[in-house]
Parts: sequence; C-alpha cells; structure tokens
Amino acid sequence: MTVEETLASVVERFNRHADRNPATAEELDGVERTIQIHLTDGGTYAVDLAKGHLSNLRSGAAPKADLRITTDSATFHGLVRKEIGPMKALVTRKLTIDGSLEDKLLFRKLL
Repeated sequence: MTVEETLASVVERFNRHADRNPATAEELDGVERTIQIHLTDGGTYAVDLAKGHLSNLRSGAAPKADLRITTDSATFHGLVRKEIGPMKALVTRKLTIDGSLEDKLLFRKLL
C-alpha cells in the first residue's frame, strides 16, 4: 500500500470512528487544526481537522500547520498497523511531533 493510500485509509478510519462514537466528536467539537506529516524518505502531506472529522488530505507542506509530525515511511506504516506504539517511536527518536501539548495528545486520537 502506498503512503497516499495509507493516509487515505487513516482518514477514513478516523472519520468512521468519529461517526460511531459521539464522545469523540464531542471532544473534538470546536477543534480546528492543520496537521502536517513529513516522511523523511517519502514526501510531505497535510490534512485538516474540523468539526470532528479529517478532510482535505493533500500532498505538500502546510505553511501554517498546527501539528507537525516527522517520521520515516517504515515507522509511519508501523504506527498505522499498530506494530509500534507512538511512545516507543518517540522514545527511540523515530518520530517527532512539534506542536502544543494539547495537539501532541491529539495525535494519539488520530491513530
């Protein structure tokens, strides 16, 4: 599966989860963020979070990203498949997250 396909599936999975779990939608109500994912070996992508859903997945950097996630393709795929946890990836420096503490905690909800 390509990175683009994997990202699209993450967006779809998150949106399905938000639709099925009103608590998630309620928790994210009013939260609007632009999230940038930079793969050190495979490009940069951005997605918007608004109204409890992810949308507007696109290739390229987001000039005003609120949350910047940097990793390599293998770690990204491992995170999505839950073969590696976000904390382990952070501790081993395979993953960096730049943003406010609130936005960093938001990353856990996205996976």
